[in-house]
Amino acid sequence: MGTSENLIAKINELTTNIETNYPEIYHFIEEQPITIPSSDHFETNEKALQDYLNSLSQLLQHHKETHKN
Repeated sequence: MGTSENLIAKINELTTNIETNYPEIYHFIEEQPITIPSSDHFETNEKALQDYLNSLSQLLQHHKETHKN
């Protein structure tokens, strides 16, 4: 599995975790699966995927830090 595929798998795993365990922040995710562009000119690269994964991780980490039990 290539780097892009690994990043996509991690994004899917983290998104599922957020959706399942933190539904209160799920609506903050900018790009949900149904909004992935289908344009012929859309380009995904590893940096964009890594940036998106980082933003999801930061969103979850911030939530955990500010909403401790």
